[in-house]
Formats: sequence, C-alpha cells, structure tokens
Amino acid sequence: MSKPQPVHLSDYQPPAYRVTHTELTFDLDPASTRVEARLTIERHPEAAPNAPLFLNGEQLTLESLLLDDEPLAESAYQHDDKGLTVANVPAAFTLATRVRLAPEENTALEGLYQSSGMFCTQCEAEGFRRITFYPDRPDVMAVFRVTVIGDATREPVLLANGNPVERGELEGGRHFVTWEDPHPKPAYLFALVAGDLACVEDHFTTMNGREVTLQIWVEEENLGKTDHAMASLKRAMRWDEDSYGREYDLDRFMIVAVNDFNMGAMENKGLNIFNSAAVLTHPDTATDAAFQQVEGIVAHEYFHNWSGNRVTCRDWFQLSLKEGFTVFRDQSFSADTNSAPVKRIQDVAFFRTAQFAEDAGPTAHSIRPEHYIEITNFYTLTIYEKGAEVVRMLKNLVGWEAFRRGSDLYFERFDGQAVTIEDFVGCMAEASQQDLTQFMRWYHQAGTPEIDAHGEYDYVNAEYRLTLRQRTPMTPGQTHKQPLHIPVRMGLVGTKSGHDLTLTLDGEKRGKDTVIHLREAEQTFVFTDVAEAPTPSLLRNFSAPVKLHFPYSREDLAFLLTEDSDGFNRWEASQRLAMLALNDLIAAHRNGVEKVMDTRVIDAYRALLTAPVNDKAVLAEMLKLPSEACIAESQPLVDVDAIHAAREFVRQSLGFALRDEFMAVYTANVSSKAYAPTPEQIGQRSLKSVALAYLMAVEDEEAIERCQAQFDAGHNMTDVRQALTLLVHSSRDELAAPALKAFGEKWAHDSLVMDQWFSIQVSRPQEDVLERVKYLMQHPAFSLKNPNKVRALLGAFAQNRVNFHRLDGAGYALLADAVIELNRLNPEIAARLMTPLTRWRRFDDARQALMQAELERIKQEPLSANVYELVEKALA
Repeated sequence: MSKPQPVHLSDYQPPAYRVTHTELTFDLDPASTRVEARLTIERHPEAAPNAPLFLNGEQLTLESLLLDDEPLAESAYQHDDKGLTVANVPAAFTLATRVRLAPEENTALEGLYQSSGMFCTQCEAEGFRRITFYPDRPDVMAVFRVTVIGDATREPVLLANGNPVERGELEGGRHFVTWEDPHPKPAYLFALVAGDLACVEDHFTTMNGREVTLQIWVEEENLGKTDHAMASLKRAMRWDEDSYGREYDLDRFMIVAVNDFNMGAMENKGLNIFNSAAVLTHPDTATDAAFQQVEGIVAHEYFHNWSGNRVTCRDWFQLSLKEGFTVFRDQSFSADTNSAPVKRIQDVAFFRTAQFAEDAGPTAHSIRPEHYIEITNFYTLTIYEKGAEVVRMLKNLVGWEAFRRGSDLYFERFDGQAVTIEDFVGCMAEASQQDLTQFMRWYHQAGTPEIDAHGEYDYVNAEYRLTLRQRTPMTPGQTHKQPLHIPVRMGLVGTKSGHDLTLTLDGEKRGKDTVIHLREAEQTFVFTDVAEAPTPSLLRNFSAPVKLHFPYSREDLAFLLTEDSDGFNRWEASQRLAMLALNDLIAAHRNGVEKVMDTRVIDAYRALLTAPVNDKAVLAEMLKLPSEACIAESQPLVDVDAIHAAREFVRQSLGFALRDEFMAVYTANVSSKAYAPTPEQIGQRSLKSVALAYLMAVEDEEAIERCQAQFDAGHNMTDVRQALTLLVHSSRDELAAPALKAFGEKWAHDSLVMDQWFSIQVSRPQEDVLERVKYLMQHPAFSLKNPNKVRALLGAFAQNRVNFHRLDGAGYALLADAVIELNRLNPEIAARLMTPLTRWRRFDDARQALMQAELERIKQEPLSANVYELVEKALA
C-alpha cells in the first residue's frame, strides 16, 4: 500500500466547482444497490476557467456518466480509486452518474451499509464518497431531492432527510418514497434508512406556533424503550428556544435506532441516526447513567440542527466549531435539567482522566489541528470536550448576555454557510467589544496548561498575595508555547470563620467570588482588606481546563471539603485529600513497607457521612475515590500494580473504619418507589451504590446479604447492575458464578443488556480475566463486526488496568490481534481500540518493551490510513 499523505490546513483552497442541487435515486439491494445521481454544478467565481472537475468516489462501480445528458467518452475523464476527474467542463452544467455498490459487504459501516437487515448510512466525515461521485467536503452545500426504492415487504419504511413529497407502488413488489430537504447541506449530513421499522410519534409546538411531527423509528420489540428519548427531545427543543432562541425549521424530526454504528449518534439534517445504546431505555434494562447519557446525546444531536447543520464547518480542521460548541450546549442543558454541580463534577472527572491523557500522549493535538492523515482519528476528546471547555471559558469571559448576542449574530450572519472558528470567536468579540486575540491561542496550542500557585497572607497589612505562573509542556510538533488567557475563578475562605471573605482587588470590591485573568507567564494579585487568614479556593467550577498546583496541606483540604461554598471545589478537596493518601501508599507499596491509612481521610469521610445531606448526588461523588486511570495521570511513571494495591487498601480501610456509617447510609436510601430517572431518585441510588461498594470492599456477611438481596430484587437495572458488579468483582467465586449465570440467561435476548454482562466480567480484578475475554469472544452474543460489542468486551478489558497491563504482555497481544483483524473489517473502530497501546511511554521499561513490540507487529500489516497514522505517531 502507498504511504498515506497528510492533509494540511494551510493548503485549504475553496472548491473549484459547487453543487447547487443534488438529485439521488437509490434502488436498494443488499448485494448490488444502484445509485443514480444528477448534480447541478457551477464553477466557483475564483476558479480558473480550465480547472478540471474532481469528484471523490471510493469503492464504486461506475456504470454510466453523462454531462448535460450526453454520454462522455472514456477519454474525457479519469477514474481511479480516489475518484473521478473530468476535464474541459463548462462554467455551469449537469452531471449524471450511475454506480453500483454492495451494502452487505460494507463492514466499515461508512457510506451505505446493512445493519441487521436494515439499510443505513453514515457519511460523516467522508462516507458519502462511498455512495456516489461527489465533492465530498463540508464547504460544498446543496439542496437535496432523494428517491428511495426498496422491497415493499423487506423495506416497508424508506427514510431520508427533509420532508416526504411523493410515494408510490412499483412493479415486482417494490415501492418508493421521494424526500426533499429545502435547506442546503454538505454531503456529510445526508442520511438514508430503509427497513422493517416501527414508529413512535409525538408532536411539538414551536415558540412561533408551528407544529412539528416527532418520530422515533425502532425495531418493533423496542417500541417500549423510547419514552425517555422522546421526552428528552421535547425538553431539548424547548430549552434551545428558551436559551438560544433557536426554533426547529422542518415539518418533522426523526430519530432512528441502529444496532451497528461506529458513533453514538449522527445529526443528519432532520433524520438523526442513533446507535441503539444512545436512544433505547427502560428501567429494567438501562441504568441511571444510561438514562442521563440518552438525554444528553438526544439533546446534543438536536442542538446540532443550528450549531453544525444550519451553520457548518468550512473544512474538517474546524470540527470543534460544531462539536465543541454543541458539547457545551448539551452540557448546559443537562446541568439545567438535572443537578448542575453533579453534572460539572462528572464532566470534569472524565475530562481530567481521559483528555489530559490524550494531551500527554503521542497523539496530542490542538483543538484545531494543523494537519491529519485520517480525519476520523480526530473525533477526539480534545476536539469535543476541550473544545467545550474553551467555549465555556469564552462564555464566562464575555458574560452570558454578550455570549447570547454573539451566538445570535453567528447564527444570523452565517446561516446556510460553511465557516471557521475565527468566524465564531469574531462574533463573540464583536458582541462583547473585547479583544479575543490572545484567547485564540487556546485553539492553536496543544497540551494541558499548568498553573503553579503560591499564596501569602500579610497579617500586618491585611493583604493576601496570590502568585500564579503558567506553563504548557511541549507536545509533538510544538516545542514553544505562548502564555494563554486563563480565567481563574476564586474565593478566599476565612480559616476562622469558615465563610467566604469579601474580595478587594486593585481598589475594586469584587464580592465574595471573582474571576482573575492570568495573561502573562507570571502574575501576582494582591487582595486588600482581608480580615483574617484565608484558605484560597482556586479554579472554582473548573473555570479553565488546566492543572492547578497549590501546596494545600491535608488540613487545608479537610477544611475546604466542609467549608467551601463552591460545590465543585468541595469535591475537588475530597479528591486531592484522597490523592495525597494514595500517593503515600503507592510509595509504600513500591518500597515494600507496611501500608498505613491516613486517619485524616477517615475523619473527613466520617464527617461527610454524618453531616446533614443537602444533595445526595454531590455527596456520592465526594465519597468516590479517584479512579485508577485518574491516579495514573497524576504519576510521572505509571506503576499499575502499586496504584491498584493502594486504591484497594484505601477502599478496604474506609470500609472497615466506617462500616456502621456506610451501613446506615445504605439502609436509609433503600426505596421501593417506582423507578423514575429524576435527579432526586438518581442521587439517592448513587449514594446507596457508593455505600454498598465500600461495604462489599470488606465482604462481611451482612454486606454480602444486602448485595445479594439487591440483585435478587431486580427493582431496576441501576440496582441490579451495581449488585452484580460487586458480586462478580468480589473475591468469592461462589457469589459471582450463579449471579452471572442468572443474569445472562434472563437477558440473553437483549443485545444492549448483554453488553453490560460482557463489561462487568472483563473489568473484574481477578487474574482469570484474560482467559475470560478469550472465552467471551466466542460467545454467540459477541461479534467483532459490531462496534458496541467490541467496546463492551475488548474496550472494557483494555480499561481493566491491572489485568490489561499484566507483566507477561498477553493483554497487549490480545488487543493487538483484535486491532489487526478489525483493521480489515472496520478501520475506524480498530484505531480507537488501539489507543491504550499508543501510551506505552508512560509505563516501566518491561511494559514499554512489550507494548512497543505489539505496535511494531501491527505496523507490519497492510494498514488502513486510520491505524497507520496512530501507529506512526506512537512509535515516532
């Protein structure tokens, strides 16, 4: 295979030709689908008169080609494995093509493919070129008219973007439906679904009185699992009107649940295609986390109707323009709908574990990268989650009112256009009258900025001096970093009073909570009239995506844990306090000395457990220990065994020392109320689950009885899954085996529930996990062709750090084998699966050598561009 070549942002050129109208006809057949395309094309005003026409096209069999209804001689065009080039075309013309493709053979799940007998498309980022010849780039936007022809028995439902305008019966038991989308869109937003589906229908009245038909299409057996998704959609539509003034613009909005899907969901205009796991819920089969995830994903894809569809990306380097902005919007929606502090805590906990790891690895890249080889490799946490954090900072910098004015200006000025990040930030600068030039560095610089903070209290002058120094480590391709504009939200908590102190900075009274702006490499902020010695509460609500270093003592953290008025920073204090104890225990394990539990952590947790509870969900988060992955990110060198041993020691120590308190909390939160995914009930179940986990850490008989009873009761999947996990992860196989057998037999018919069954087994700490993975890969419910199964089994195993990183390297070899096989079936999933191997430099010499060897073995294979790019970066 030829070496894949990178695409550079600096090489961007407008398209030489634009498509204004696209007419497509699909005659569906699993083995041989015919696609006829008629494109109305015009030359770009700035293009050279003799510029050739190039249309992307891959894995297509060309049957006919006509220009202005006249057949083209073979000498008039060139056709290769990348596309179609036609020379000597006029300034305006129509081009008609007919191609053949085989959806049933499309295991990559890009373009048009079959899923469980259903035809489905996935065109983002560059899948449309596997459907027909087309300028497959986001800055070519056309009006689409699509006719879908299928077997009336096999595909009674024929869907595409927009509104249905015609339908009818054809000979041979076939039928057709024609769809029109009046809004110009790039090809990546095209969608088609055809199959035997059932529909749940509802309606929504917009703020201007228009009635919109809402439809969720699923397999008939899943009709009872759509209520939550429909309710979430209606809440999201109302929220977007109330918060951003954005009204839906078509007569109908459709969601389709698909079993085989590389992503979570896709925002195709008017026809959102969802992974089944991202839309189907029922109390018996889905956990609280799944209910919340569905609500967030439904909102995210709906919000894309404006932030992504009506205004889209000029090129794929601007991907965060739509994804970062929309993640911020869906996070804000979920915070408004549920518990805002818990939402922020959960988002940041995930972000700091996963995105910080990405920033510190060989694939680190800026929010707007300068180049890529395979664009699907850049659907990353940096683009999505860090992009959202930067939008959040922007909102906080300019204030909500200016941010809303800026978003209104953005949507109105660029409606129907493909634009850049500069266009978005420029609207915010114009609306707020602020200079955001330095702020733009967040989009250009890779890596996680770090702030070293130091504070001194001057008793004589009643002043508190806070010095902040910022630095961003080197990342691949970026050795020199410039100072960023970092907003640091903060307060000063009086050490005697326990209350926030009034802040006076530069003679200006700021209230008890303020934002200071770090713009230089080092700045000192002097607060005056500080009545008592304070403990600083820094980076409140995680006001910037940075690592903060401040020399808090354990007493300081215990104080903030109970006294800080900022809920996020109380949680942060609990995490920092636990991390200090964990660091001591990791060192003890490495040095072979006795582990001793820090009693200050026990005292702090006891205080949390016995104090009045204002928010059970927040308390549950505060009681959770940092994950092994989070602990690893805080270590200069990842010692897998020491981290696991230290964390287990803390869990057991807290379980023993606070056994009565945890039992009291568990008992107080057992409920027989009918399940509802409300913030109150979710908080109650979350707190109960945390308490039971600590009780099961010591495995006393009463805890086991409670756990077994919770599993047997089968009240809801949240309780059942938690109990099953604790039983399976316990040291007693006599508890694990019967519970797994009962669960597997009960839910063998439900693919999504079986995914949970897979994940629970391969995430247990016992040493038999590798053999269990190999056994489960042969299970009838597992398929390497289904991305959900791959994530549930192999992805979950790779996150089981103590077993994946076993010293004989067998875990690495198993993952590499799967990557090699998936590279042939589904390169996008193969690339995502191999991420743990790319971070090999973080580990000890023995593990480094083993992981590097597996990467070299993968490199010897004929590789897709997806896997090639990651292997090259990992080994560079």
